[in-house]
Amino acid sequence: MVLSTAALIYWLYARQFESTDDAQVDGHLNPVTARVDGTIVRVYVEDNQTVSTGEPLVDLDTRDFQVALDQARAQLAQARTQVSAQQPNVPITQAENVTNLSSGEAQVASSRAALETAERDRDTARARLAESEALNTRAQADFERYKLLIAKDEVSQQEYDQIVATAKSQAATVAANQAALSAAEHTVDQRRAQVAESQARLAQYQKTASQMLAIRRATVQSQRAAADTAEAELEQAQLKLSYTKIVAPVDGIVLRRSAEVGAHISAGQQLMQIAQMKGLWVTANFKETQLRAIKHGQSARIHVDALEEDFEGVIENIGAATGAVASVLPPENATGNFVKVVQRIPVRIRFNPNQDGLARLRPGMSVEPKVRIQ
Repeated sequence: MVLSTAALIYWLYARQFESTDDAQVDGHLNPVTARVDGTIVRVYVEDNQTVSTGEPLVDLDTRDFQVALDQARAQLAQARTQVSAQQPNVPITQAENVTNLSSGEAQVASSRAALETAERDRDTARARLAESEALNTRAQADFERYKLLIAKDEVSQQEYDQIVATAKSQAATVAANQAALSAAEHTVDQRRAQVAESQARLAQYQKTASQMLAIRRATVQSQRAAADTAEAELEQAQLKLSYTKIVAPVDGIVLRRSAEVGAHISAGQQLMQIAQMKGLWVTANFKETQLRAIKHGQSARIHVDALEEDFEGVIENIGAATGAVASVLPPENATGNFVKVVQRIPVRIRFNPNQDGLARLRPGMSVEPKVRIQ
């Protein structure tokens, strides 16, 4: 009767919990990797050594990276010098364009004014020729008439001589005016050619002015882009130099240190790991039949075998898949004979904070959690 009562009490007590011995302490293992190729010249830590965030772990040889940094600085200085040399060309070209356009417009205006003057001179010469031709026509007519009169002795020799002189003078005036008109017309043709030439020159100035300015601006932009590229390369060189100082990314304890002085390493190569001692949790693999009553937020008592101590925790989440499904090579149940096997699903249990002894926990320790389900 006593045994039956005790068994009943134990059964009633056990119904309040779900437990498993397939559980262990887990934590974050942060890899420490190289970000550049290089040769190790110093290692500051050993396995199982406690480190803090930012604490130096490994130094790489900096000489090659320092040379690259110096070259990048020189290239940036050269690129900036070229930008400084090209920048004044833009306003200079703008000023030259304004000067050339103003000069071209002035030449066009001057040649047009000269053409107008030449055309007026030509019109004046044409009027003088017309006037002298009219006078010459009358003088020649008087000459012919006086030739008849002198033959009849109806006019004196003196009068006749005067008429002859007048006719010759008027004929000479006509010839002179014809020559003057021809010269004036030639001058007009020259002035028109000068107008056309100055207009063509102005049009060429107008056409090339924008092109030259665009070329100057494009050159400056190209030099600025080269300077930006050089600046980016300088920043990259500075970063690579800084990567030769490898520091701890987190607080924790060093594990699996493989870095040795003199070793040549490649970018991405793992040098050690750092196990975080804060924020540890338990991964408990419960049978799927046990999950009927296990829910998020339930409390759990965690017994740590190595410490022979119990800790309090809370269910943080339940795995999205069984361990078999999440494995690299999941089982293929569609082939062969099927044997039903109870699956296990990982459940994460977070330790409650501010408990004595948490600092003694280590990832990988075996534990036995009991989850209160009632």
